[in-house]
Amino acid sequence: MSFATPHKLAIVVALEREVRGLIDKARRVEREYGDRKFTFFEHDETVIVCGGIGIEGARRAAEAVIALYHPAIVQSAGFAGALDADLHIGDIFSPAVVVDARDGSRVAVEGGNGVLITFMTVADANQKMNLAHSYGAQAVDMEAAAVAAAARAHGIQFAATKVISDELDFEMPETARFIDSQGQFRTTAFAVFAAFRPWLWPRVSILARNSNKAARALAEHLQALRPHLTDVIEAKTS
Repeated sequence: MSFATPHKLAIVVALEREVRGLIDKARRVEREYGDRKFTFFEHDETVIVCGGIGIEGARRAAEAVIALYHPAIVQSAGFAGALDADLHIGDIFSPAVVVDARDGSRVAVEGGNGVLITFMTVADANQKMNLAHSYGAQAVDMEAAAVAAAARAHGIQFAATKVISDELDFEMPETARFIDSQGQFRTTAFAVFAAFRPWLWPRVSILARNSNKAARALAEHLQALRPHLTDVIEAKTS
């Protein structure tokens, strides 16, 4: 398959709802890689792929987009939890270092500031405090380290842009059990679970509101950031 426009920037996110504002007008393309089918969203020189929640989904999606599109930059984007009380819903966080909590390995990110820790599960308030103390991190996600490792393995520049979707003291409702083996969130099952537990309703409502605000902020930021990343690519390749 040939492309009229090279896709220089690949963005790997977990779920479509995190970048809804970016993919609404993009060209939707389904392609296979490694016996799996992926949906790619192509727009100008950018391609977005949603790999699902967690390390494995992010790794597979990053490997697929690198193999099929040969981008110059691979960017991990999406939601993150705050480990710093000064970070609030909708704040953009672009780290200087991404740490993999599995082995403590670190990847430097050009032009960033602060530390992002990639953790294996949804972190509750106590885990957030422990992660902040143990790693000196300001935010936590579940995917960036895998995307960084894939980019490094292929000699491709890595970038990371996260948006805060839950603050340091926010106690997440129980969501881990509703993430399936493909990293997809089983929204209907979670809604049924929450419907019979009225004490969860306030937190679920806050979570939904915060997620929507974060998604809007991320889409706006990435839209504004794309020309800059394109300029960086042009400068490096000229």
